Amino acid sequence: MGLTGAGKPQRVWGTLVSANFFGVLGARPVLGRGFLPVEEQKPEGSPVAVLSYGLWQTRFGGNTSVIGKTIHINQHPLTIVGVTAWNFQGAMPGLRSDLYIPLVMDPVISGWHRLYNRDTPWLNVFGRLKSGVTRRQAQEEMNLLMQQIVEQYPDSHRGPNEITLDPLWRSPFGANSYLHTFLPMLLAIAGVVLLLACANVANLLLVRSVARRREIAIRLSMGASRWRLVRQLLVESVLLALTGGGIAMLLTLWTAASLASFIPPTSIPIATHVSGGRTVLLATLVISVLTGIVFGILPALRASSLAPAAVLKEEVGSVSGGLHKSRLSSALVVAQISLSLFLLVCAGLFIRSFQEAQRFDPGFDRNHVLLASYDLKAAGYSEAQGIEFDQQLLAKLEALPRIESVTLTDWVPLRFDTRTTTVDFGGYVSQSHESTETAQADIGPSYFRTMRIPLVAGREFTFQDTEQSQHVAIVNQALVDRYWPGQDALGKRLQAHGRWFTVVGVARNSKYHFLNESPQPAVYLPLFQDYYHDTIIQARVAGDPAAFAPAVEKTVHQLNPDLPVFEVTTLESQTQIASTFGRIAGAFVGAFGLLALVLAAVGIYGVVAYSTRQRTHEIGIRMALGAERRNVFRMVLRQGLRLTLIGLALGLVLSLVLTRFLRSELFGVTATDALTYGGVAILLSFVALLACYIPARRAANVEPMAALRYE
Repeated sequence: MGLTGAGKPQRVWGTLVSANFFGVLGARPVLGRGFLPVEEQKPEGSPVAVLSYGLWQTRFGGNTSVIGKTIHINQHPLTIVGVTAWNFQGAMPGLRSDLYIPLVMDPVISGWHRLYNRDTPWLNVFGRLKSGVTRRQAQEEMNLLMQQIVEQYPDSHRGPNEITLDPLWRSPFGANSYLHTFLPMLLAIAGVVLLLACANVANLLLVRSVARRREIAIRLSMGASRWRLVRQLLVESVLLALTGGGIAMLLTLWTAASLASFIPPTSIPIATHVSGGRTVLLATLVISVLTGIVFGILPALRASSLAPAAVLKEEVGSVSGGLHKSRLSSALVVAQISLSLFLLVCAGLFIRSFQEAQRFDPGFDRNHVLLASYDLKAAGYSEAQGIEFDQQLLAKLEALPRIESVTLTDWVPLRFDTRTTTVDFGGYVSQSHESTETAQADIGPSYFRTMRIPLVAGREFTFQDTEQSQHVAIVNQALVDRYWPGQDALGKRLQAHGRWFTVVGVARNSKYHFLNESPQPAVYLPLFQDYYHDTIIQARVAGDPAAFAPAVEKTVHQLNPDLPVFEVTTLESQTQIASTFGRIAGAFVGAFGLLALVLAAVGIYGVVAYSTRQRTHEIGIRMALGAERRNVFRMVLRQGLRLTLIGLALGLVLSLVLTRFLRSELFGVTATDALTYGGVAILLSFVALLACYIPARRAANVEPMAALRYE
């Protein structure tokens, strides 16, 4: 929407809501009020607005006298009646809204009459369940009501017409439609890393307890109770965990805003307000204490279960007890290796998926294309004036040097926004309740040339395709295959937006909303016949498109110096939005995978060093009886590799079972990708070999006499 009437014209994002919107969501404005029931009883007669806290601060400087002032939205005056709280994001978390307007004002603000159309699915419904009512009961009741509406208006309700109720936190609208599956996955992977770290700490505590055996034996012989020693060791473990939790909290506060850096510049009003509040601090504290106790209790019990006399007698007769004492540590390291393999496989799959997304051909050429937007409705243009402006602008842009081709459109593919319409296909007999909702875009001449989308048949739109000429349309191959299979689509007729269009071209399929979508039907309508005021310039240039931006803006301002040009970016940057969550997953899971690799190496080293230290006396006897150093080296190395192989086998089974839940998040790679599994197994084996090398070499260099005197 275009905001004027209080300083420089500004493009803002508004939400049309019913009068009880704030009441249902339990949101109280910090200033003024929300909407009154009476303000939605008179169609198009409620010229009021509620500002967001952010717009109130940036546009009005937080002035409390803003209530009662008049602003102009798309040239229509509205009175400010309230300001939302600073942390209120509306009913679509992850998306920013600058102001809220009564729903009945939609025909005035947008110029459309969708408020009265029963076949336009553009509203989201929110509600609170009554006490004692389950979500399933409410869903069944809503579907009974829906079926009554379908029977009353069958032509306007094709498709499944089923209502599903979702909690707001995993709503299919807004950023939550992506985050409700993505963030729990990251949380689960972070939990696996925590298990790895805790297993590592438990192993290191076991190793450390070897050096403290004499100290603990002396304290026990002097009268200290076992439980007193356990309490001391547990306090040490909890302090260690709390220190780690404190460092983690500092890192969280430092990096909380980094999530936004993964999102490329976009016209979609994405809002990522991530902060480490009291809930995060409390969760970190509780998890730290619990992990300190749970993973510190076994090392504490093991370290305190000593026979003081045997320890003080230099453990004579315990030569062969090393392997038995290291069973717990060996089990922990096997678990570490298997979990590390699982994390590394997940990281490898996401990284490979992101690489495939970067190399993937979306069906159009996204390189060397500049995008720039303007809104003629907000500037007061009528439809006839807007079409004339668009035609003049295209002619001027085409005359610029370095312009290979230029067009206008109302939509850019592979962004979070969608464009669909219900289409009636002449001669096609739809099945019962079959929906014919189709992807749709308004485009200008040379669109397919600019996007480099080949035409399978027919022609492009031209400047002669105006309201006075025959109404024409271009469809893609997927639409032809579904609705006119085996037929010549040229000359076929379809109805959209209440008018009939004749097909004059068939375009090759391309991606519209998601990279991993199957080919879906799409229809293109001429911008000069199906006019839309919010227009995007797409200019293919020779060289860097960003460097050409000033020339495009200057050309627009030659026709209207006061018309704002916004969202100047490149097509390549905009289409990167489609792989945003893959980029986030690759970065986070990749970091977790590297951390897991380090933890696995430390864990393997710790258990082999621990076991080797317990067997020092045994090694001395072996060498005194004639064993060569290389035999000792191979013996220790063999122990570490045996644990590694067991861990790899368990990790492969675990990965094959659990990675199937990642299928929907992957692109261009299967959850059982052999290259990823093989590469990760080889990498982990190599790291394990290096981790075993140091204690094996140390054991091989032990002097027999020193080993025989080892306590």
